[in-house]
Amino acid sequence: MTTTVLVAGATGDLGSRISRELLQHDVRLRVLTRPGSSAASDRFGDDPHVEIIAARYSDRDALVGAASGADVVVSALSGIRPVIVDAQRALLAAAVTAGVPRFLPSDYSADYRRLTPGTNRNLELRREFAGDLDAAPIQATSVLNGMFTELLAGQAPMILRDRKRVLFWSSADQILDFTTKDDTARVVALVALDADAPRVVEVAGDRLSARQVADLATELAGDTFKLQWAGTTGTLSAMAAVGRRLSRDAEETFPAWQGMQYFVSMFSGEGELRHVDNDRYGPHSWTTARDILALWLAHAGAPTA
Repeated sequence: MTTTVLVAGATGDLGSRISRELLQHDVRLRVLTRPGSSAASDRFGDDPHVEIIAARYSDRDALVGAASGADVVVSALSGIRPVIVDAQRALLAAAVTAGVPRFLPSDYSADYRRLTPGTNRNLELRREFAGDLDAAPIQATSVLNGMFTELLAGQAPMILRDRKRVLFWSSADQILDFTTKDDTARVVALVALDADAPRVVEVAGDRLSARQVADLATELAGDTFKLQWAGTTGTLSAMAAVGRRLSRDAEETFPAWQGMQYFVSMFSGEGELRHVDNDRYGPHSWTTARDILALWLAHAGAPTA
């Protein structure tokens, strides 16, 4: 039976990967796009399995029309409060009004359910929306995957390649969860097609500590990477709070201080995944930190541009 899936954020980085994975199955894909935008048509072209629907999140009737007849709504929206809370609330309300059975929110993160209030803006917005979702008459599933593994290769300041250091906060033995974007997208697509999916599906393509990352970096680079204590998670949280107060980029989704907050969530253990179930949809070869770092660290001694 063909499943109709409405995807919000389908032209974004993760959303396009989710859409690609969905199209490997027997689905009718509806892509929600902003009026006047050509991004969806540019990406999906004339694919007969894709229907592009233009609607503003402020247009309730248009959203209800987009959701009508869908079996599941998948949100891959990215942003801060106007998107993660406000736009998703509008999308959820439309899904409920249209009688859509299931909804997948744009979580795709570490576990936000046990975070200390005030320690991670982006994850707390997801927790806030989760409260709305739990109260709605719709079946919901969140996919939690830790941190995107690709960020280890230079974007997240944990591995200092040129200095041959691996930073850690509080404990070098705290387990950290990582999953690539492609592996996350594959799971999201399978969850979208799983009418019996639980409230939360946790996956991790790799789980390792900063100490293990340092050992891995040493092996891959052929040179010694040393652990470097960067302070406690409490100190890092305080630094992030100061950065947030002084920041002129508060409306950005991932300013530097938000990256600090994400490391606080991970190294404190509050965001650690507790019920990883990588085999829920059968055996799969997951992309690991080794896979992501192999090429990047092979050039650890090379000068940066």
